[in-house]
Amino acid sequence: MCRYAFYSYKPHYACFDCRKMFRRRLLNDIDRDEKVSVDAKCPQCGGYMANMGLDFKPPKKDDLKAWKHLCDLYSVGITYHSCGCSGPGYIPKTKEKIIEYLETTKGRYIENFRLWNTIELPETKAEFEKFYQREFHKLAGTLPPSLNTDYKKRRLEKKDAVEYWSEKIKEIEKYIESFGLKTN
Repeated sequence: MCRYAFYSYKPHYACFDCRKMFRRRLLNDIDRDEKVSVDAKCPQCGGYMANMGLDFKPPKKDDLKAWKHLCDLYSVGITYHSCGCSGPGYIPKTKEKIIEYLETTKGRYIENFRLWNTIELPETKAEFEKFYQREFHKLAGTLPPSLNTDYKKRRLEKKDAVEYWSEKIKEIEKYIESFGLKTN
């Protein structure tokens, strides 16, 4: 593969109204100094398009059910973004599977919230080293993105992690409610 092939790999955008997919050049392909992101508009209807990721493959235009499902996926933040290595991951195939996926995700978020709400973090750097050796398996994968660098510096703020997981739970509950379900 050519080492410049990555630069020609254009993001895939979907217009749910027109039921079409368009590839869009990145702004920095056009103007190397430009770093601002501009919303993608459909060339056909002028409406905003959804960035569905590089691995997105659209269904046929007349498959209304599939396009409705894609719109549902996008409305809850499920797209076809990936690094290209192993694809976009799990994509629910039905509305019921979307709800099941959201409920499972909410359960993981609640576990992470409870972990951070109850964990006792050490005060000194020496205590943190012992804590890191003993508790790393519990914390791996539960760190909010903003705390990852602080964790490597041996400094964590419990309050930030609790707040992060609380917000993630609220967000996923909003998605579940958008499908007309009550959250517990």
